[in-house]
Amino acid sequence: MSDNIDYGNLMHDAMRDLIRRVLEGVASNGLPGEHHFFINFDTHHSGVELADWMRDRFPDDMTIVLQHWFENLSVDENGFGVTLNFGDAPETLYVPYDAINTFVDPSVEFGLRFEMEDAHHPDLHLAGDDADVPEEAGPVEDPEHKKPKSDKGSDDDKADEDSHKDAEIVSLDSFRK
Repeated sequence: MSDNIDYGNLMHDAMRDLIRRVLEGVASNGLPGEHHFFINFDTHHSGVELADWMRDRFPDDMTIVLQHWFENLSVDENGFGVTLNFGDAPETLYVPYDAINTFVDPSVEFGLRFEMEDAHHPDLHLAGDDADVPEEAGPVEDPEHKKPKSDKGSDDDKADEDSHKDAEIVSLDSFRK
């Protein structure tokens, strides 16, 4: 038996379970109200399943949006699968919870950020008060054109980025003495 309680790993498990429970509700009942999610994940994490062209285009991480157009959201104990539309071509992907870097619901200014100890081994370090949520690093679903759009450029992108940065980040520092 250890002399210390491993709060970091306990929080890691709790936050991943929160994401799982939220996605289970959406899989069963759809997105309520204005809720939508920006989910950024490590494309090299073991267990991530996505098309080769996506991994080539986003070699480190990728952001997806669950909002207007998504199908076949399936949630299990280890991760979630979903079909999204990329340039009028549906693509199915699977993301383990441990691959998630950020999970943000800008409609209620809620966000979680999981920092990496090294590039491909997650360790829980929830963002401190001075940390910004990183900009989206992958395609963002555009419901009007059904094509991914860059996260830099248009005013709509800037509005999404601004609401994304204003998300509330859960901080372990507020619980430390």
